[in-house]
Amino acid sequence: MQKRWAIKKVDEEKVKLLQQGLNIHPILCRLLVQRGIETFEQAKSFFRPSLDDLHDPFLMKGMDKAINRITSAIGNNEKILVYGDYDVDGTTAVATVYSFFKEFYPNIDYYIPNRYTEGYGISTRGIDFAAEHNFALIIALDCGIKSNDNVDYANGKGVDFIICDHHTPGAEIPNAIAVLDPKRNDCNYPYKELSGCGIGFKLIQAYAIQNGISLTRCYQYLDLTCVSIGADIVPITGENRILAYHGLHKLNTNPVMGLKKLKEISGVQKVMDITDVVFILGPRINAAGRMDDAKHAVKLLIAEDIDYGAEANAVKLNAYNNDRKDLDRSITAHALDIIGGDEKLISRKSTVLYHPEWHKGVIGIVASRLTETYYRPTIVLTESDGKVTGSARSVKNFDLYEAIYECRELLIQFGGHKFAAGLTMQAENVDAFSQKFEAVVTERILPEQLIPELEIDAELELDSITPKFYNIIQQMAPFGPENMKPVFVTRGVKDSNWSKIVKEDHVKFSIKKNGGPIIDGIGFGLASKFDIIKNGPFDITYQIDENEWQGNVRLQLMVKDVMPI
Repeated sequence: MQKRWAIKKVDEEKVKLLQQGLNIHPILCRLLVQRGIETFEQAKSFFRPSLDDLHDPFLMKGMDKAINRITSAIGNNEKILVYGDYDVDGTTAVATVYSFFKEFYPNIDYYIPNRYTEGYGISTRGIDFAAEHNFALIIALDCGIKSNDNVDYANGKGVDFIICDHHTPGAEIPNAIAVLDPKRNDCNYPYKELSGCGIGFKLIQAYAIQNGISLTRCYQYLDLTCVSIGADIVPITGENRILAYHGLHKLNTNPVMGLKKLKEISGVQKVMDITDVVFILGPRINAAGRMDDAKHAVKLLIAEDIDYGAEANAVKLNAYNNDRKDLDRSITAHALDIIGGDEKLISRKSTVLYHPEWHKGVIGIVASRLTETYYRPTIVLTESDGKVTGSARSVKNFDLYEAIYECRELLIQFGGHKFAAGLTMQAENVDAFSQKFEAVVTERILPEQLIPELEIDAELELDSITPKFYNIIQQMAPFGPENMKPVFVTRGVKDSNWSKIVKEDHVKFSIKKNGGPIIDGIGFGLASKFDIIKNGPFDITYQIDENEWQGNVRLQLMVKDVMPI
């Protein structure tokens, strides 16, 4: 698929000033300024993230009330229920908060709603469970910020709520004992982008501070927080960067038992980075809720030893993930066949597909796969409990939520944000919705939004690619949203006559420029552009990586795209 290349802009004067202070390659300074690093002190903090730089948790509105209520509950031996969403962020949050308090307070349990029978967020069934089993306090994690009615329902049953959420609030804040959410308009907490598990971490950090407990008791769960940051695709900036940096270290050196067994069952033998969290650990934890019950994920993450369930639950999650991948592949193939066999569907500006037998647990993944293939706003629908339910995914800079909002009269309910959403409707409205959604998208989407954009950080010459240059880039990790691994472009390179197609669809690169060094690389799925390479010169975009072969380590390019000059 053709891509648009876009080089990020930067204040060149700030780059010059930073280069004078750091005395490193000006391209590295350019990368730092793009990330908001403009002074020597900011660079020092960026390259050496310190737990001492975490914000005071009591700066978060409602934290004092939350800690006072938990302290009261523990002092009066009240039953506490830790409640969380069924995805990675929710289950890691529950595991973190539950495990911390369970160390010294036995009168505590956890609850995860079932994706299929209860749906997302706080459910009346969960509240009824709490009331029937005499839980006086529910700590809700990664959900609840818009659960006003259900919090009122709980209040009527004498069950108190503390809400720890990171999603955008509605017009009114729920009537809970405390509502912790940095995105509240009236919350002055300095960092707004914590994950749901990150909010849970701030809760136990505050409790530890107020009760004289060593913060090392909190830090032992940083690997869980790191997994949530990676899997929930939150920005890896500010406080998230500190938590992810130290969480990755713990994940690679001394992870909680559940993550240790999950790494083993997944065949992980190398040092993990955020990408590994996203593509190896995250899907396996998510698979429990997609294929069965997310409680299995929590059981794994709170396991204290093999006998307590780490081994069995790691095996179970891995099996769920294999089943999920099979469903993902088969439904995606089915969906692509439907689109490919219908010229009208191919020519549309949006994709809306419905099949009553597609598995609800993977339709969001399928929607993402279809978006990757056709690059347009995509909605995949299936049947659940007599209604049609679906997941939606967008393309860059197109507001998916607003487009769905314009079709609201055809929907029972919907929710989400600019890039992803969920929706429910009656079966008889599917065709009308599909037509209306296509009309809205056609009216609003710009032609360039239907072409994937490849963001490029900087132009770089091949002779600048040295081990020292690469090592400094690696110190910018962990990489993720708003701190992505840098992408470079080099203009006017030529094939050294050793480039070749490998495994049918990939290209093994060997390039040079103006008599400079020959550099190797690999470009996945670029075989269709091999003529551009052989007929060069051409421009090339890439990331820098290491390749190890028979004990020898050397730099290589991970090629993203090529373009003829």
